[in-house]
Amino acid sequence: MNAHRFVDESALGSGVGALITATALSVALVSGAAAADFTNATRSPAIDLGPTMGIEGNAPVTVTVALKLRNAEAMQSRLEATYAEGSPLFHQFLSAKQFGAQFGPAPETIAQVSRHFEAAGFTVTRNSAAHLSIKGSIAAMESEFGVALHTFDAPATGSAGSHRFRSPMGTPLLSSDISDAVQAVVGLDTRPRYKSQLVRSTRMHAQGPLSGVTSSTSGLTNALGLLTVLDFAKYYDVEPLYHHGLDGHGSTIGIVTLASFTPSDAFAYWQSLGLKVSPKRITEIQVDGGSGPPSDASGSYETALDVEQSGGLAPAAKIEVYEAPNTAQGFVDAFAAAIDSNRADTISCSWGDWEWAFQTGAYNPDVTLDGSIISMNQAFNDLFVQAALQGQSMYTVSADLGAYSSVYDFPPPSWPLPPSSVVLSAFSPASQQWTTAMGGTTLPGTQAVPITGAETITVTIATEEAWGWDVLIPWCTSQGYNPLTCPGGAIFSWGSGGGVSSYVPLPIYQFGIPGIQRTAAGQTLLDYTQTPPAPVITLPAGFLGRNVPDISLNSDPDTGYVFWYTSDVNGFGIIDFGGGTSFAAPQINGVTALYDQAYGRVGLLNFALYGMARRGVAYEGPNAPLRDITAGDNWYYYAHPGYDQATGLGVPDFWNLFKALKPQ
Repeated sequence: MNAHRFVDESALGSGVGALITATALSVALVSGAAAADFTNATRSPAIDLGPTMGIEGNAPVTVTVALKLRNAEAMQSRLEATYAEGSPLFHQFLSAKQFGAQFGPAPETIAQVSRHFEAAGFTVTRNSAAHLSIKGSIAAMESEFGVALHTFDAPATGSAGSHRFRSPMGTPLLSSDISDAVQAVVGLDTRPRYKSQLVRSTRMHAQGPLSGVTSSTSGLTNALGLLTVLDFAKYYDVEPLYHHGLDGHGSTIGIVTLASFTPSDAFAYWQSLGLKVSPKRITEIQVDGGSGPPSDASGSYETALDVEQSGGLAPAAKIEVYEAPNTAQGFVDAFAAAIDSNRADTISCSWGDWEWAFQTGAYNPDVTLDGSIISMNQAFNDLFVQAALQGQSMYTVSADLGAYSSVYDFPPPSWPLPPSSVVLSAFSPASQQWTTAMGGTTLPGTQAVPITGAETITVTIATEEAWGWDVLIPWCTSQGYNPLTCPGGAIFSWGSGGGVSSYVPLPIYQFGIPGIQRTAAGQTLLDYTQTPPAPVITLPAGFLGRNVPDISLNSDPDTGYVFWYTSDVNGFGIIDFGGGTSFAAPQINGVTALYDQAYGRVGLLNFALYGMARRGVAYEGPNAPLRDITAGDNWYYYAHPGYDQATGLGVPDFWNLFKALKPQ
């Protein structure tokens, strides 16, 4: 299913069969009128065009079946031993073949599930250690899973283009013959699901673009808002790694994305900075047919900046870009391709959604855990634990809506916020245990913002702090607006994503860390697009869940970066004032390629990072590997000494962290 394309710089009405014994695949029952497009923060109704068979005929459909891993206790023990300094298994990473043999589904399980689907008329292909691809007609899919498939048209909203997707009507069912072996089924629903995390300055659209802001950060070549990877390397102490002879040679960077891009943009960006790179360093890997041609609506700018930032910080590293359709199936399959191939030493992804997005009826989920909630989160867990055991570093974004990631899909209607119009919510897949979740900061400096031709208002940041655009409330109110109606767009609740997972339990590396919190009480979400507001979900209170982020990097667009991008609407341009945790994940991805060049794979950094904090050496002395962030907030959680849900453990000094990670 995966096609490879090498790029160089110069080439630039069916019956639904009754299942006598079945297990529920989903708790959602969504009528055509309730179906909606959730590709961005503006929800729009989709039109039910009727049964898919009436539109596409009895066309073939492909879905992914994720099988359960085995030997869970042994797998957990091996993972802990792999990352325990002093253990004889420390950094003794497994190959993909070894992982499959020890922890993947047993051969007899794969054979059993394959026989079941083959008997039902499906073609079965094994895609990875634990994933099968099954292909069959629409009628076969409807009969197998006990649903009717309908086709929907969603109109264009904001930057998202119009599109057509397929969705099951009713609750998908799984035969009891295979229910004990199956972890997830993804692909019955094909709507675009995930959001990229690029953010641009709201204030740029109020009185014209800014030309950069005054920085109190010494030594940077460019003004804040116009930074490059060279500025990043200077500020976060990457330059000594280059002086040490490290450039990423022999390392491979992986990018998991849901939009294609124009490779020549990346080569032009690197060339503009004087970086010497191989013209054949990029390999695009089309997963599930790829994500279509580059376009603004699909989020191609995200892929462009991911490649430019990671590759610019490790100019000699190879880059593999895994491009998949923006669907639940595409997302799972892209991660599976990157992890099971085991070629990428370090991987980043800047896409996602809040972790309960598909557990609510409004989302018509097509996968399940136990018949009560879906297993998308568990499917991610199984993939990421494989990556950790193989020594692949994994970086994901904690998102850009502060403590309220649900705002992507349920924006509040007015200010002050009505009751239950937002909930404290974590972002997925960053809330997974076996990934390093990247939060965001803003850099110190004075930002002068024009109000009129003669008046300005200044925002002064004394020291690097948690990114939260609540600092801009005075600017909004000075013009007669509130945080939802600021010129150029709302500032609520833009900032460093962070909080407590209400689904994923606290990982072992966070045990005993001061500042770790449980989920808050009273988190009931209402959908205010309906009258009266309809209940969406009540999140569990007091749950000891995974805390995010782990560490942070500059992500505020107002102190952000430039990147090069070819728009399908406006043509080529140099985009300034770019930000979001979209930058943080690929940036540390690139730096990790330097570490891997020196040490071999360093794998999941979380064990080492929290180990330093636990031993009290994270912030001590002139060679401290981390710098604590103690100011700022993300609209709910405040940065303070030690771990916090706005910036995690703080920001890295990459040279000092490199020395701290040196094998003993």
